[in-house]
Amino acid sequence: MKRGGSLLKLELHNVKVNKVAWGDKTTVKDGVLYVNKEELIAKLSDDERLVKIDVDLAMPGESVRILPVKDVVQPRCKLEGKNEVFPGFIGDVDTVGEGKTLVLNGAAVVTTGKIVRFQEGIIDMMGPGADYTPYSKTNNVVLVLDPVEGLEKHDHEAACRLAGLKAAAYLAQSCKDVKADEVEAFELPSFNEAMKAYPELPKVAYLYMLQSQGLLHDTYVYGVDAKKILPTFINPTEVFDGAIISGNCVSACDKNNTYAHLNNPVIKAMFDRHGKDFNFIGCIITNENVTLGDKKRSSSYAINLAKTLGVDGILISEEGFGNPDADLIMNCWKAEQSGIKTTLLTDEYAGQDGASQSLADSCKEADACVTAGNANEVIVLPPMKKVIGHPEEANIIAGGWRGSLAEDGTITVELQAILGATSELGYTKLGAYTI
Repeated sequence: MKRGGSLLKLELHNVKVNKVAWGDKTTVKDGVLYVNKEELIAKLSDDERLVKIDVDLAMPGESVRILPVKDVVQPRCKLEGKNEVFPGFIGDVDTVGEGKTLVLNGAAVVTTGKIVRFQEGIIDMMGPGADYTPYSKTNNVVLVLDPVEGLEKHDHEAACRLAGLKAAAYLAQSCKDVKADEVEAFELPSFNEAMKAYPELPKVAYLYMLQSQGLLHDTYVYGVDAKKILPTFINPTEVFDGAIISGNCVSACDKNNTYAHLNNPVIKAMFDRHGKDFNFIGCIITNENVTLGDKKRSSSYAINLAKTLGVDGILISEEGFGNPDADLIMNCWKAEQSGIKTTLLTDEYAGQDGASQSLADSCKEADACVTAGNANEVIVLPPMKKVIGHPEEANIIAGGWRGSLAEDGTITVELQAILGATSELGYTKLGAYTI
């Protein structure tokens, strides 16, 4: 990897996974990810916070429901380059985002088990609910994780989070000798070169808002709770190596789970359009704290970084709703006041009839907004032949209510309860076109 004035490059070596099955050896052969169940459980069994660990499989089109889902992680590991993926958890804290990374494309690790907090989600592998979650199309290795009696909620979440990352790393590392079906390359020049490139095109940055409200509403950057950081630059390729990890127990529909971070479609789209529609300068990450002082500090710092870069525009993506809407609008207003044009990516909580105000805050400058849908829309999920996890939690998860779960297994909930249904990164299965 050349540095200084040269390009920084990351290659994603994608191994296609079309099916998952049990096997004597964990590997990929002819598009099938074979998993040694006993070996995987053994890799996770050293965590004394978990009293029981089980693993199940779920594939697209099966009559399977998974709930309550905590996180989804794509199996990845480094082939070349310093450090390992998921720095601060699996790898050391040294910078990632360069070299070669193996990706099991089409596979996912899903964590479930006894509920940590009510803001966990549902994945249906078939039926109407499957149309709203991208994880109905992944071949899922499902970890069912039960904590020791009386475990504090933060420790429970941390144990589940680490188990998911360890399982994802194990699956990928076991397949290092498998030849990639496709290689994607991502590279951006140094700031010095970037500012000189494409003088005829507008300079655009991505302002990447990370949930950090606390009370289990957390995101981690190189293992550090994002509420403890000031806004900073990050190379987009670092994100693909797991520099940003979800620890969120926020509404499932717009939770940026770890899988969505690893495959951030905003970053990929900006790479695709770099040098064509605009000059993509890079990413600024910022947090979403609770107090007004913290919001002012982070928004001012983030927009000052954008001003320092001399960008003409920024795309801002939110995570969550309600309180974070204030951060979104504050970022937008300060950017526009500084002469930087903004586009916002969010979702809506407009009531079950769609008639309520969509966001908790607004400003007249927020006149370019992309919506990922109304999380309050109600959907009826028919019974599934198999449920992995605890179906009774449908009555208490966000988007559900007492009586959501019917005796025959039917679940009536808002889209809020379906994992990734209104992803504010745009990592969803449904979309719309303006004609």
